[in-house]
Amino acid sequence: MYVPRHFATDDPDALFGLIEAHPFALMVINTETGMEAAHVPFLLDRKAGPHGTLRCHVAHANPIWKACDGTASALIVFGGQNAYISPDWYASEHQVPTWNYAAVHATGKPRVTDDIAVMQMLDDLSAQFEEKLLPKRPWTTGKMPEKLYTGMRKAIVGLEIGIESLTGKWKLSQNKKPADVEGAAGALEALGGESNLAIAAMMRAAKRG
Repeated sequence: MYVPRHFATDDPDALFGLIEAHPFALMVINTETGMEAAHVPFLLDRKAGPHGTLRCHVAHANPIWKACDGTASALIVFGGQNAYISPDWYASEHQVPTWNYAAVHATGKPRVTDDIAVMQMLDDLSAQFEEKLLPKRPWTTGKMPEKLYTGMRKAIVGLEIGIESLTGKWKLSQNKKPADVEGAAGALEALGGESNLAIAAMMRAAKRG
């Protein structure tokens, strides 16, 4: 990922925070038949390994897992909030349109896990997302008949990736004048919407920093 110095972010808390807030990511790995990609939700363990560990699962029918032998490197792309920026929002003249966003790239060598690790991953994954749906009795694997649950586990493959590197890019108009940042942030707030509001707040925070 091309990251100009003024857009670079290397704060581990910020990088991990984006991964946890936007866990659905794209994993790309080179296989014997060429590049393969999988869109899957990831679990992050910040404390496992020197740089954290990612866990996920793919369908057994998906050939991508066959390349995950612990030696092949993979790229996992996490995309955060993003928003279009119109040049009409700037105080300065003769600007061009752009797109502001935050993203994290992680690299590591995926390896296949055993069934015990798969069960733990499924429990942790459902717990992470069911918690956001409260108040309600959260879904757990315990609600499934054991025979059915065991059979369905055979249809997936668990993967674990020790993170080897993390690269963060927070493109938030840090290279623009304060008046331009304020104009664009204010316009995004006027438009409304979760992503626009988040990017506006991040732009102001980045400029202050």
